[in-house]
Amino acid sequence: MSIRNTILVRVYFAFGLIVLLAFLVFGKMAKLQYVDGEHWKALADSLSIQEREVEAARGNIYSNDGSLLATSVPEYELRFDAMAIPEEDEEYFNLKVDSLAIKLADFFKDKSSRQYLTLLKQARNKKQRYLLLKRNVSHQDLKRVKQFPLLKSARVNKERFPSCLITDRQNKRILPFVNLAARTIGYKNVKENIHVGLEGAYGEYIDGRSGKRLMQRIAGGVWIPVNKDIEVAPVDGSDIISTIDVNMQDMAQRALEKQMITSNADEGCVVMMEVKTGEVRAVANFMRDKDGVYREKFNLAIAQSADPGSTFKLASYLALIDDKKIDSSTTVNIGNGNWPIYKHTIRDSHAPKKSIISAKRAFEESSNVGVTKFVYQAYKDNPDQFTSKLHSFGFGKTLDLQIPGEGVPLVKTSKSKSWSGLSLVQMAYGYEMKITPLQTLTFYNAVANNGKLIAPLFVKEIRHLGNTIQTFQAKVINEKIASDHALAEVRGMMEGVMTEGTGRSVASPLYSSGGKTGTAQMADGSRGYGARRYQSSFAGYFPAEDPKYSIIVVIRNPRNGYYGASIAGPVFKELADMVYANDMEMEGKKTFKAVNVGGRMPLTLQGSKEASKKVYDRLGINTVNWDTIARGEVDTSTRGVPFMDLKYKEGIVPNVVGMGLMDALYVVENAGFKAHVTGKGRVGIQSLAAGQKLPFGTAINLELK
Repeated sequence: MSIRNTILVRVYFAFGLIVLLAFLVFGKMAKLQYVDGEHWKALADSLSIQEREVEAARGNIYSNDGSLLATSVPEYELRFDAMAIPEEDEEYFNLKVDSLAIKLADFFKDKSSRQYLTLLKQARNKKQRYLLLKRNVSHQDLKRVKQFPLLKSARVNKERFPSCLITDRQNKRILPFVNLAARTIGYKNVKENIHVGLEGAYGEYIDGRSGKRLMQRIAGGVWIPVNKDIEVAPVDGSDIISTIDVNMQDMAQRALEKQMITSNADEGCVVMMEVKTGEVRAVANFMRDKDGVYREKFNLAIAQSADPGSTFKLASYLALIDDKKIDSSTTVNIGNGNWPIYKHTIRDSHAPKKSIISAKRAFEESSNVGVTKFVYQAYKDNPDQFTSKLHSFGFGKTLDLQIPGEGVPLVKTSKSKSWSGLSLVQMAYGYEMKITPLQTLTFYNAVANNGKLIAPLFVKEIRHLGNTIQTFQAKVINEKIASDHALAEVRGMMEGVMTEGTGRSVASPLYSSGGKTGTAQMADGSRGYGARRYQSSFAGYFPAEDPKYSIIVVIRNPRNGYYGASIAGPVFKELADMVYANDMEMEGKKTFKAVNVGGRMPLTLQGSKEASKKVYDRLGINTVNWDTIARGEVDTSTRGVPFMDLKYKEGIVPNVVGMGLMDALYVVENAGFKAHVTGKGRVGIQSLAAGQKLPFGTAINLELK
């Protein structure tokens, strides 16, 4: 074949190959367009338009007395859509943009009006549709910003101009009382899957249901809302009514912190329960931080499992008496306060005045030798009888609390791997076991509650839009942990601690109480008990004749003393004194002198008619209804204190301006509205005008001043 023919063959082959490739490309394009077109179109849309979740406003957490412990406050991110005004209306944009720059500069005070003007004009030139103006803007500030030029829709010469403002709402969680019961209220970290306190335990109720919003990706990878309105509105969360009492919580925290500073301790906690209901009225926990300041970083009361020490002696004596091994008058020889057993010596903290003493006296003086001899002699041949009794008192099992993090208890039996000949003796006075302060208090509460063992309660009710959707009552663990005789015996011994024993210094002349001091050495890792670190504790109840509250105080590693009576006892006394002074039911036996109301009295705060009248009647003060005064039917100079009853209608926006937060929330939420609160003091501004008829669950913002 000639060279010419060879070249022609190669040219034809190349041309044919090109034609073939062209057909293949054409065929692929046709397949993409007509066969796979819908698939790729949908994929393209999914890459540029996505459905995003819109966070719901979390429900509130209230205290037992109606105070707001945790709430969600809306904050907004403000964006500027520079192209919301069409390009053909450039004249209108230029006419208003200077005024907008001046308004923004004057309101936010973070940039000059010239800087804002440059920013806004550059956004217009670059056709930006999502320019950030400001973050963390409150609802009240947003209302004012919406009135600025270009940020509000306007009608000029019958032409409608849209708003250039885009808002993105986030919900900021705040605690109105800041550190009050902060650890019990807790928090929730979704990213790290951390659930603490009530926030974590009741997240499924508090969180609500997220909404949906379509977002579109624009140049620069920025996502903006497709529509200004949310496609699927979020459903706000439910409210939690806790058992915590704000005033009692404040008392508990102040008393604990003061004593920890005085004793120079590392950490401590205090818990107060209502005896009959098991409702926890206060729980405070403090740990010394690196800077020396005490902060609530860990819930010691429910999570710290440790040797309880001498507060556990109550369980030992109750077991002994209920099993009819001893009674309060049974005597024991404690010698000089030392008892050698199994190459170990049990020691009393102080040398006894008498060698032979009664069980009651041994308890009152917290004799280690006395209780260990009693327990050893009674149960040495059958230690499981003793340990089984302890388990029947509720020890050794968790309380199945409503909040997470309960410490795992340990109360040995003879089958435990670490059981030894000394275990029975050590357990008698609170060693070789792990029990949390709250588990110990639950037992003390049962003794005060005629033997009924109930689990502590932190949440009593869940409400949504003001309607109760679930209620909780204390779970009864054991209807009767011991006989009436045994319970009466140990209660008498506990009262003796306060009048004749180690608790004398913290007893009150105003009311009776029962209690037990505790001092335990703390193990320090590999160093064991050689470091001489102590845990001081006090547990008890008041008033003794009809117990209403039970309290436990635990303070760890105090450096200025370590005995339970002098370290933990003062916290018990201060808290009990303050609660007693503020509880009119416990002071019921006292008589109040009638108050002579002369002259015109000032109008009282608005409140419940029934509640107000009850208080005034108790104080001997006459009351009259303000409505009758307004009609001229009553002379206030002679008849008493006028008051107004709180009035509201469901679905009608109430007027709460001037009210305190507690009354305002009561009225707003009973009328069916969702309150969001900012500021401190009394209600100065409400976002919705009074008298409007609006749907249930509508948000109303209350600004306190």
